[in-house]
Amino acid sequence: MLGRRRLLGLALAAPVLLPGCATPPPAGTPGRLLLVGGAEDRVGERRILRRFVELCGGPSAQILLLSAASAYPERVWQGYEPVFQGLGARRISHLDLRSRQEANSPSAAQRILAADGVYLSGGDQRRLMATLGGSASERALRLAFERQGCCIGGTSAGAAALSREMLAGAATAPSARVALEAGLGLMPQAIVDQHFSQRQRLPRLLAALGQRPGLLGLGLDEDTALLLEPGRLEVLGSGAVTLVGTPRPHDASAPVRDMAPSAAAQLHLLPAGTRYPLAAGAHELPLPPALHAAIAQLMGKAAVRG
Repeated sequence: MLGRRRLLGLALAAPVLLPGCATPPPAGTPGRLLLVGGAEDRVGERRILRRFVELCGGPSAQILLLSAASAYPERVWQGYEPVFQGLGARRISHLDLRSRQEANSPSAAQRILAADGVYLSGGDQRRLMATLGGSASERALRLAFERQGCCIGGTSAGAAALSREMLAGAATAPSARVALEAGLGLMPQAIVDQHFSQRQRLPRLLAALGQRPGLLGLGLDEDTALLLEPGRLEVLGSGAVTLVGTPRPHDASAPVRDMAPSAAAQLHLLPAGTRYPLAAGAHELPLPPALHAAIAQLMGKAAVRG
């Protein structure tokens, strides 16, 4: 695996990630994704944030809180800093990016590439992408995740922005259109929605899937997180994750047309404590084929048509 200083040089010198790139750097260790539905517990057991610190490497891990989604970044930092410190994270710092110019700075990219974990706060996913989209910081985030094993967490808007197709607007019925914009693309096979049960967002997610047939819907309840790592999925927290599967288009070459997937959609509820595959030594019950296919797609084992 390439060292972080070498990776930083590759990122800023323009291979792969910048215009005019030539050959990509050799593949390294892929990271983990922790998608949180918002309102994660910060005063009780703090199971989700505690697990994030563990995934990053424990007390010695270098962790960044990226607050670009929030209109009040200092307030966000003041809310998270004591929580992470209380969980033993000694090297937690604030990556406060408020403009595209700041996101394009080599120092911001360097901090991301040096991190063991990056946690994207809530706020507005459009604000987050307006700052990060197409910047050196976005490219560094992708490189850190794909090549050097960085753990990327996102809560609420931070979780929504991790998908390639990002929900950016409301819908009151499955037949209504929603705004879909480009996200960070770390989860290309799904569309992510947050505060899912609490805000009754199934119609919005169904409407989004109607505009992007073949993708998987991922609904995250509050204080609930989905952990994705190579070969493994786990649901953490106090709620559930809803997977919404829809049919793929029969003809991939045909133009994508809006469809109403509500009649054909298959919903799967994964409560907190769910693990897939099951822990070693546990008795593995056969999964229903549709759920098996949805989980395989979520874990990147199925080709996805955009």
